Amino acid sequence: MPELPEVETVRRGLLPVLQGAVIEQAEARRPDLRWPLPENFADRLAGRRIEAVGRRAKYLLADLDGGEVLILHLGMSGSIRIEGWEGSRASRPGAFHHPRGAPGPHDHVVLHLAGGATLTFNDPRRFGAILLVPYDRLDSHPLLRNLGPEPLGNTFHAAYLAEVCAGRRTSLKAALLDQKVVAGLGNIYVCEALNRARLSPRRLASTLATRSGAPTLRAERLVVAIRDVLREAILAGGSSLRDHRRVDGELGYFQHAFRVYDREGKACPTYRCPGTVARIVQSARSTFFCPKCQR
Repeated sequence: MPELPEVETVRRGLLPVLQGAVIEQAEARRPDLRWPLPENFADRLAGRRIEAVGRRAKYLLADLDGGEVLILHLGMSGSIRIEGWEGSRASRPGAFHHPRGAPGPHDHVVLHLAGGATLTFNDPRRFGAILLVPYDRLDSHPLLRNLGPEPLGNTFHAAYLAEVCAGRRTSLKAALLDQKVVAGLGNIYVCEALNRARLSPRRLASTLATRSGAPTLRAERLVVAIRDVLREAILAGGSSLRDHRRVDGELGYFQHAFRVYDREGKACPTYRCPGTVARIVQSARSTFFCPKCQR
C-alpha cells in the first residue's frame, strides 16, 4: 500500500492540474471499488470546481465548491494517470515501491476537466476507494475521525509519542503502524525510521516513556528519525522500482536510499556496525532490521 511520501507526492503532482479546475464530466465505469461509489456519483461531480487538493494520512482530499470533499484512497494498487494537460504526454503522479496497473480495463473512474485534461483512476485489485463527504463532517467521518497526528505536523513530538505509548505492551513496530497513534506510516518507513533511531522493532512501545510518563531519549531519537526519513522520501518523489513517474517526468528514487527495507542479508549501513540486515515476520508483515545495532 502506498505510504505517506508516495501519497504526498501524488498530491503535489495533482495540485497544478486540479487546483481551480472545473470537472466538465465524470465517468464511473463500474459501480464500485472497495465500496460502492457515491450515489449519482458522475452527476454530482459534473460542473464542480476543485478548490483545494489536500491529504490526511494516506487519503487524498479534493475540496469541491458547494461544500463537499472528494476522498480518494489508492488502496493496494491504485494510481492516477494524467493526460492532455498543457499538451504533455501521459504521466502518473507518484512513485511507488511496487508496480501500478497498466492503462486499460482497470481504468475505473475518469474525470474530464475543462481545457481538455483527463484524470484516470486505475486500480487492478480494487482495494481503493472514492467517497463524497460534506466538508463540515469530514473530521467526524469514520475513515478519518480516529487518525493520529500527522508525523510531519506540530502535534507529533516526543512527549505525545511517550504519552500514547506509555503502558503499551505491544511492539514498537506495531505501535507505529497503528494509524490511531500516528497517521500515514506504513511498513517501509517504519522499518527505515527504526533503523535510523537504532531501535529494535521488537522493543516494547512502553519503553518510549519513563515511569512518570516523560519521553525517553529513545522517543526523541525516533521522532527525529521518522521526520527525516519522510522528508527525504518526499523530496526523492517516493519509492519506485519501475517506471512510475511523477508529473514532472522524474522517477522516485528513495528506494536507492533504503537502509534496511528489502535488504535481507546485506551489511548494516550504520557506521562501524558489523551486523547484517535480518528479516522477521510481525503481524504477518516483513520487518527488516539490524539485530546488532537496533536494541
